[in-house]
Amino acid sequence: MNDTQELTLRGIAIGIAITLLFTAANVYFGLKAGLTFATSIPAAVISMVLLYRSHSNIRENNIVQTLASSAGTLSAVIFVLPALVMIGWWQRFPYALTAGICLLGGLLGVAWSAPLRRVLVAGSDLPYPEGVACAEVLQVGDGQQHSAEQKHNLVILLWGALLAAGFAIMQAANLLASQASVWFRTRFGLMGGGIDLSFALFAVGYLVGPAVGVAMLAGMALTLLLGIPYFSYGTEFDASAGQALRIMSGQIRYIGAGCIGIAAIWALLRLIRPLWQGIKGILKKQTDIPAQERDLPLSVIALLIFGSLPFIAWLLTGFLSETQLPYTGWLAGAALLFIVLVAFVIATVCGYMAGLIGSSNSPLSGIGILVVLAASLLLIPLRQTVPAEAHQGLIAFALIVTAIVFASATLANDNLQDLKTGQLVGATPWKQQVALMIGVIAGALVIPWVLNLLVEAYGFVGAAGADPKMALSAPQANIIASLARGVLEANLPWAPMMVGVAIGVASILVDESLRARGRFQLPPLAVGLGLYLSPMSIAMIVLGAFASAALRAKAGQRPVLMAAGMIVGESLVGILLAGVIVLTGKSQPLALLSDVPPTAFACLAFLGLLLFCERRLLRPR
Repeated sequence: MNDTQELTLRGIAIGIAITLLFTAANVYFGLKAGLTFATSIPAAVISMVLLYRSHSNIRENNIVQTLASSAGTLSAVIFVLPALVMIGWWQRFPYALTAGICLLGGLLGVAWSAPLRRVLVAGSDLPYPEGVACAEVLQVGDGQQHSAEQKHNLVILLWGALLAAGFAIMQAANLLASQASVWFRTRFGLMGGGIDLSFALFAVGYLVGPAVGVAMLAGMALTLLLGIPYFSYGTEFDASAGQALRIMSGQIRYIGAGCIGIAAIWALLRLIRPLWQGIKGILKKQTDIPAQERDLPLSVIALLIFGSLPFIAWLLTGFLSETQLPYTGWLAGAALLFIVLVAFVIATVCGYMAGLIGSSNSPLSGIGILVVLAASLLLIPLRQTVPAEAHQGLIAFALIVTAIVFASATLANDNLQDLKTGQLVGATPWKQQVALMIGVIAGALVIPWVLNLLVEAYGFVGAAGADPKMALSAPQANIIASLARGVLEANLPWAPMMVGVAIGVASILVDESLRARGRFQLPPLAVGLGLYLSPMSIAMIVLGAFASAALRAKAGQRPVLMAAGMIVGESLVGILLAGVIVLTGKSQPLALLSDVPPTAFACLAFLGLLLFCERRLLRPR
């Protein structure tokens, strides 16, 4: 194959296949744990192995990872959409409407962020950690002399997937426990702790690294040592993990939301000056653009933006027709203006933050919280003029608007990361942008199907009729639903949110002090995540983060690939299990034992497998 070939049919086909696979995995894992994973590096490895004998080049492999990266980004829309099920507006996800939200929001994110490439990638010195790491993987695996390296990387990826999948199947068969916890009554209230035995969560911890892990540990410590004892003090309670999670969802997650919200606002404020300086600098340097620096033409970008507006308006109008709200035309027009303007601002901010601290550390959860608060607050005047039975429709409309903006934000958060990879490997920007749009289309087609499978098999915490033992927690969607309902029903619990704001301010001050001294950082967003994700999940993430500190310097990119494999393997088992549940009608179709063996067996098995992974990763090839 000619070394200049880049956007090829076979590359697009492989990219779409990887996109469908990783999108499904990310949807499940995001709903289970409240986190998604970056797909670029594993996609690049798979592409290099599959295309090795076909004499591919580095730019073709880059197109595959660019296309597949939309799996990790667009799937984050599940942080909002399940809220519509939780408030009872939907029982299932309407395929056309759900796909339309993902598609139109995603394309808007690609369109808005495309012109920013010259400002934030070509014309800046932002580090883009994931983009640089992916470029290194592509460069290491480029050429026939690196075929052994490519194959070894794929083996590592598959080992991680098989190990995590096997452990998850053992848990589904009731042969191993899925959680270890100890809770007890004290005169100060409920105290204790626990850990989710999940290789996927361990892998997430490895990927986010020690700085985020320590910050999450701080948030978890506040939850376990102060939050749960305080809110259980003086009340009747049972010493169980279920009671702790009820306290979490009732009060502490609002504290986490306040912390994340103020962290997101601080991130926005920090961006104003450097972003403005970057824009001014690039405008001064504008010259003839060589072929390898060409983005999509402005005419195409304008067509994409303005061409999507009638479809977004049609989607909003169709949704409003199902409510009892008046002024549907005016409402749809105002919402459309809100979406366009806010999507542009969010695209700019998310693109810069992704370049500065990485897509994985970018405060998308905080962005979602700010957007739903803004959308809900703007609808308050209308609440006074509509009957009480229409209030639910008003809440649902705020969530729909938030979902479209959030879909746009997720793509912008990752788009520039991919374009940085492309810059380092000599790719053509406009071809990457076309690949991203193809990935958005593929992801939008599969997300509604996976969501419907999961809601039918498991349900969501907080949704009517969901089995608490089986339901997926979907923590972001839960808090976003609660915020929209609280604002528009005038019963938002401001006190715990203000406590969260105070914790966020304190975290910001500590983080800035550490930055000024050039020492360890304490990301405020991660502190907030430690407050509103399950402490059992956070404990395993922290364990993975500490493992990252010990292994990363010794083993290079190999643990990153194994971690990605672990997440994909466990998530795909969850999706396949959901299909079996739907087909059989049984909540535990794979159970071989009625009672799970003592937790100690699962803990020993988990620890043994981790030690096996360490030996394999550090073993000379």
